[in-house]
Amino acid sequence: MTTPPHNEPKELFTSTAADYARHRPGIPPEAVSLLAETMRTADHPALLDLGSGTGQVPAALLPAVPRIDRVDLVDPDQDMLRQAATTLEPLLGARPAGFHPVAAEDFTPPCDGYRADLITCARSFHWMDRSAVLKMADRATTPEATVAIMGDGSLWTYRAEWTAALKQLIQSYLGDERRAGTGGVYAGPGRRFEDDLAASPFHQVTERRFPVRRVWTPAQVLGYLRSTSFARPGLFGDRHDRHDRFEAEALELLERHSEHTGLVEDAVFTVLLARRPGGKA
Repeated sequence: MTTPPHNEPKELFTSTAADYARHRPGIPPEAVSLLAETMRTADHPALLDLGSGTGQVPAALLPAVPRIDRVDLVDPDQDMLRQAATTLEPLLGARPAGFHPVAAEDFTPPCDGYRADLITCARSFHWMDRSAVLKMADRATTPEATVAIMGDGSLWTYRAEWTAALKQLIQSYLGDERRAGTGGVYAGPGRRFEDDLAASPFHQVTERRFPVRRVWTPAQVLGYLRSTSFARPGLFGDRHDRHDRFEAEALELLERHSEHTGLVEDAVFTVLLARRPGGKA
């Protein structure tokens, strides 16, 4: 995996929580099973999810691992955490859960003796101060804990005829460079996640790759775009008609491609499982 430079996440996804919850792809079942296996030997496992967004990872893991004893979600966007709380309420039962509106590296244990058995980070590690996050993880985990870094790219990076046409349309409105919220642009890949992990206590790393085929509808793609850092409505300026015009053109484009080739995305969901030396295989 490769990573872009650090950006401040608070400016990237403001006011996108509802679209994020509705339109972002979930965690593949094979990846959920893999994560569940990392907690197999823990009696009362604690899950710490960083960059939680709307809580997709805990929502997938709670039914898969009924023994999970505590869940903590960390995200600087309070709207995301409110959406996550609504999603998780029927899944938690009497189990305690913490919702922490801070940057991942600023997470502090919610109680004395707290130690997470699994730290997850899905589609968000690239926005973080990765070195500081891994130092925090070293302080907040059990000796046998796993750190799972996950991701599968985006429709901006996926190469297909329909995504190329969509990207060109976005660029015609917002410029050639990929936007990263209102504060800047995506400057390209930096150090690989594997290199970040190699420099941390969690340098025993295994990689698993899961092919995922998604078939989008035009409406789903539009909803997805509203949730992104590179095409959310706020990037189109204060005039709503400019974003409305973009969505009308995008819908026409997507419907045309959907009729001819379908809006197919063949993604690969990658999971890096990182442990301290001597940890579980």
